[in-house]
Amino acid sequence: MRGKTEPQRIAKLLARAGIASRREIERMIEERRIAIDGVPLETPATILTSLQGVTVDGVPVRAPTAARLFRYHKPVGLLTAERDPAGRTTIYDRLPEGLPRVMPVGRLDLNTEGLLLLTTDGELKRKLELPSSKIPRTYRARAFGEISQDQLEELITGIEIEGMRYGPIDANLERRTGRNTWIEMTLTEGKNREVRRVLEHLGLQVSRLIRVRYGPFLLEDLPAGAVDEVRQNDLVEFRKGLK
Repeated sequence: MRGKTEPQRIAKLLARAGIASRREIERMIEERRIAIDGVPLETPATILTSLQGVTVDGVPVRAPTAARLFRYHKPVGLLTAERDPAGRTTIYDRLPEGLPRVMPVGRLDLNTEGLLLLTTDGELKRKLELPSSKIPRTYRARAFGEISQDQLEELITGIEIEGMRYGPIDANLERRTGRNTWIEMTLTEGKNREVRRVLEHLGLQVSRLIRVRYGPFLLEDLPAGAVDEVRQNDLVEFRKGLK
């Protein structure tokens, strides 16, 4: 039987096949977009050993292949979404041709640039995003205002802003140019707008934010808008250490 595996929930199998995240697949099942042998599924709890006979929007699903991971240098001004009801430009409007179906690992805000990982595997996406995986993300922020290294070092124990706990954050001053300061910040969670909220709470105005690292994967000199595939050997080694 094609693509036979141990019995698993269909949402997990489809995520591994790169169709969408588990949550999105559950929504697609509710919308009756997923069928087996022509019969729409009614529950994401359906257990299967393969994707034989499974269709999404009438299109047969291929058996999962080896997970692939890509580095993408997201430019400013693009939404990290497949589509936008307001018609704004998304990363999918600008990704190079020839890529397989990919999903973003987490999100970067509209005005945040830098490293965005893309993967063909929904399960890998989930593990990379889980807070329990404790994968470090490093950002470089250009901010206007006064701040000291001592103030930044206090973030290592975390900070609470309007009832939300952020951190721990490893933050360091890189350099100053007048009242503009470059700050490097490393954290292990992906709360919405975390870096901006923390720096604004400290009285700084963020004018540029760049993600330069996600786990062992670096932005380096990848040009804006470009995509580069992570070598399979590197991906396999990285996955061995994932929790």
